[in-house]
Amino acid sequence: MSESTSSTLQYRFDGPEEAPVLILGPSLGTTWHMFDRQVPELAKQWRVLRFDLPGHGGAPAHPAGSVAELATRLLATLDSLGVQRFGYAGCALGGAVGIELALRHPERLASLALVAASPRFGTPDEFRQRGVIVRTNGLDPIARSAPDRWFTGGFAAAQPAITEWAVQMVRTTDPGCYIAACEALAAFDVRPELGRIGVPTLVLVGSEDQVTGPAEARTLVAGIPDARLAVVPGASHLVPVEQPAAVTDLLVRHFSTAWQQPFDTGQTALPAAAAPVTAPGAPAPVAMPTPAPVPAPAAPPRTAPVAEIAAAAEPPRPVAPPDRYETGLKIRREVLGDAHVEGVLARADEFSGDFEELVTRYAWGEVWDRPGLDRKSRSCVTLTALVAGGHLEDLAVHTRAALRNGLTPQEIKEVLLQAAVYCGVPAASGAFRVAQQVIREETTPAE
Repeated sequence: MSESTSSTLQYRFDGPEEAPVLILGPSLGTTWHMFDRQVPELAKQWRVLRFDLPGHGGAPAHPAGSVAELATRLLATLDSLGVQRFGYAGCALGGAVGIELALRHPERLASLALVAASPRFGTPDEFRQRGVIVRTNGLDPIARSAPDRWFTGGFAAAQPAITEWAVQMVRTTDPGCYIAACEALAAFDVRPELGRIGVPTLVLVGSEDQVTGPAEARTLVAGIPDARLAVVPGASHLVPVEQPAAVTDLLVRHFSTAWQQPFDTGQTALPAAAAPVTAPGAPAPVAMPTPAPVPAPAAPPRTAPVAEIAAAAEPPRPVAPPDRYETGLKIRREVLGDAHVEGVLARADEFSGDFEELVTRYAWGEVWDRPGLDRKSRSCVTLTALVAGGHLEDLAVHTRAALRNGLTPQEIKEVLLQAAVYCGVPAASGAFRVAQQVIREETTPAE
């Protein structure tokens, strides 16, 4: 295993050094230990590389704000090891990294498995709201609710040690890296691009997954030309943990039959596995406990061998100037939320439609897109201006936006105190009432 830098990822190798490389990518809030039960069997045929997301499992806390950045760091790690071509299996956020690799770097990918993945993970509002909760309350509320999202009720009750392991795994994640990963998932949407994935793909999902369930899996299979679906009975979101034997069997069969090109035996020799190393002061990663005996799962569906499909290179396309309305609409949605923007646009009619277009194009597509201030700073300026003008209805909207843009409740309070001095106490008094209510609503974790 190796320590990482800001441009690489913490990783671990298992398996024979001369074997083809198979990479396992973890889910948000987990560590490479989520694949502990798959490694012994996979390592018989492949050189298995597992990696930790930034700030997870004791990895250095260098936040990555996009799926593309995570893929870039993974490739930099592989380049440093001399690994050019590899198979890849990823769960949830790890699956998103696999999709990114298949779309942007098809020449590197020999075969792909997407576990509990989706071309779009929920809505951007959901993940940005989760970031607000973590920024205000820390990771404890997310950690305590993780077993409900990750496991079926029967498994959680039967495996209390693994349930507690899951809670501690989330609780020891770096909050800033977790928030950045939420932002990455909020911005991830590759639905229009699925048809460009040319690598053989297994889409694997638990039948009881309420996070990215069978419906999302079928969307992937319908969009990817060479994809097969496997639904594992009796499993929820962390299907490799809940039904390890079924997942291992499916992965072995897929990567044994759907490896697009033979392994390049001329690769540089790969490092041997070593004891885990964590960043100074970081919590030590905890291996998954041995599960208590449970009844054997029903046999999963078999995946049929898939044909090899070469990824065709696309010719370069001319770069068009940005459409300021589309840019503005994207930024307006990111800052104010999809629900708010859709409501405003739905209420627009022939009389007000031109005004909404003007606001979207110039306020959001021009001013909010300028590089001179970051979004936190623009939120501070906006809150102050709204207090000065007495626009309390818009203040509520922009208080929510400020939280989404990274301001904490404490920082919003300081902005309003500053406004009280320069805009007047009566104006700030009303602003405090509005902001207090919004902050209470936005930062209270759901029961």
